[in-house]
Amino acid sequence: MKAWNLHDIGDIRLENVKDPSPGRGEVIVKVKATGICGSDIPRIYKTGAHNMPLIPGHEFAGEVVSVGEGVRSDLKGQRVAAFPLFPCHKCLPCKKGLYEMCEHYDFAGSRSDGAFAEYVRVPEWNLIELPDDIPYSLAAMLEPMGVAVHALRTADIKADDTICVSGVGTIGLLLTGFLIDAGYRNILVIGNKDFQKEKAVKIGIPEDNFCDIRKYNPAKWISDKAGGIDIYFECVGKNESLSLGVIAAAPGGQIILVGNPASDMTLEKDIYWKITRRQLTVKGIWNSSFTGKEDDDWHYVLSALSHLPFDAEEFITHRFVIEDLEKGFCIMRDKSEDYIKILMLSPDSQS
Repeated sequence: MKAWNLHDIGDIRLENVKDPSPGRGEVIVKVKATGICGSDIPRIYKTGAHNMPLIPGHEFAGEVVSVGEGVRSDLKGQRVAAFPLFPCHKCLPCKKGLYEMCEHYDFAGSRSDGAFAEYVRVPEWNLIELPDDIPYSLAAMLEPMGVAVHALRTADIKADDTICVSGVGTIGLLLTGFLIDAGYRNILVIGNKDFQKEKAVKIGIPEDNFCDIRKYNPAKWISDKAGGIDIYFECVGKNESLSLGVIAAAPGGQIILVGNPASDMTLEKDIYWKITRRQLTVKGIWNSSFTGKEDDDWHYVLSALSHLPFDAEEFITHRFVIEDLEKGFCIMRDKSEDYIKILMLSPDSQS
């Protein structure tokens, strides 16, 4: 099969590699759509993967084409997406059903081969079956949507709370959309691009509720606009964004850490004092909850797709076939174009 194989930092090649075969409890999925995650870019160009050579890519959907021993035979031909974290099912978090916190997990695209390929091997347990009316392009976004929903459901939000989303890349925009869908209206958004403002407004944020940090001091803007923030979602992963959340928080406020850290995160003494004296709650989220049951984040997303107040497919700004996918890597690495979600699509992804 064709696959983008990461041999070393900065050395990713489109190659013909051996087709995967399913082991016990596993299936092979023919990849129809795969999203490039923001974490894929440093993995490819800065840090490398845990094991190399390795095929990256963990946001994917496709069709089950073969099944291993012990797997339901009727899964063959089923349209699916997959939770990319493969838990051990044995550690303490797994025994509590907190599979995203597994202490000995495997992960598609960073620890084992992922979905920038024509086929990918996946444990049956990780599959979520797709309704026929959800296109593969949208199904490949279930993973980042699940992360956004996990952030929303982690916060303890009251109807009249003032909410701020800092950072409106893919996760921040999706989170904003799901907040609107859940009925919250007092939402402020912080970004640094005209393109981000355009998308935020399109999904329902009033223009004057968007703070462009190129034009305004965000701390003063929040103070003038709302006085204080009850729920602050940090979706950037930078010190200044975390510090802003503490400075802008109302007494008793919550700060939800969502963004992957771009570097070491440190707290100045004055920021630490504000956390303690205002009795703020700081929570971190990792990945999304997947249990295979109706109350997990992925099933929440599937249910919400039928009534979202925005078209999630509009977040897909670029589509590439596998041969051209490196163009997508470079757009994200170099920030040479505005983008939200860049997908790899198979020629038959509409089938």
